[in-house]
Amino acid sequence: MSPEPRLWEQHCCLPLLPIADVTELTRYPLGSYLSVNIGYSPQTTRESLELVTQFRRDALTDGRFRLVHSVEDAWPVTPTAESEATIALAFDLEDAGPLDGDLDNVELFHELGLRSLLPTYNHANAAGCGCLDTEDTGLTGYGRDLIRTLNEVGVFADGSHCSRRTGLDIAETTSVPMIYSHSNFAALWAHPRNIGDEQAKACAATGGVIGVNGVGIFLGRNEPDDHAGRVEAMADHIAYGAELVGIEHIGVGSDYSFDADDFNNELATNPESYSEEYTRYGQLQWTPPEDLLGTSGVRGLDAALAARGFSDDDRAAVFGGNFARVARQVWRG
Repeated sequence: MSPEPRLWEQHCCLPLLPIADVTELTRYPLGSYLSVNIGYSPQTTRESLELVTQFRRDALTDGRFRLVHSVEDAWPVTPTAESEATIALAFDLEDAGPLDGDLDNVELFHELGLRSLLPTYNHANAAGCGCLDTEDTGLTGYGRDLIRTLNEVGVFADGSHCSRRTGLDIAETTSVPMIYSHSNFAALWAHPRNIGDEQAKACAATGGVIGVNGVGIFLGRNEPDDHAGRVEAMADHIAYGAELVGIEHIGVGSDYSFDADDFNNELATNPESYSEEYTRYGQLQWTPPEDLLGTSGVRGLDAALAARGFSDDDRAAVFGGNFARVARQVWRG
């Protein structure tokens, strides 16, 4: 069996609790980079700061992680013995809510490892509209100021979970590459969380990258036992994106939820917070690291892409090179 490839995982989720077990993240290969969520619309500044502080402390105590300050920390051009023996860890916010309306908090979170932030999670807030809103008015004035602040501080501006207009407005406002950290293509599966070709092209025009996710309802493959089908569907979305905007604009943001039970319980108890497009499929299914990397017995994503004719260089770009390239353009320090 070939060695597991290192992976730039642009978005995954631990339980949003200080007692979350960060050692679960070692299910990803050593040498990888992980962006871990530290909050979305329900969290306050204080709550997200408590989460990131605890995650950092637990990661350092464990010893198998290195905290990211620079792109070289995340994805060294020449891997070292230390980088190959540890997992690089940074953080993301899935909504502007945890900023509590104060743009100075972007810098505060950045100092603690925040490297990606999306303005809206599914529904409208002070920054803009979400993908589940029926009326789409795009970014607000505050939202545009937020994108400019992210550019200045050195944090990815992320269009995932945002509305079509909000995503296009991010592309129009940003002065550096934007990303879609974990979004699939609506042309292959018409779910409101997936992005249209216009959004993808606008992202690519900024120099950005779209991270394909492995969530069953966003792939059209949500049957509990269809592990292989989800990996193959991820490969289909990568192939579609490569044809649409170029392989250099495609990556991986699997959106794997180590808190899957908590999320499914949230859907069951608070369905009004989502939509029928989330709740009508039953229990949501994800693509765990073991399926993604082919160590669970299913054909992993690398092999699935190779079978479609993607070269070694193409696959290396998707697995990390593309996100690392734009990080070198966006991040500071």
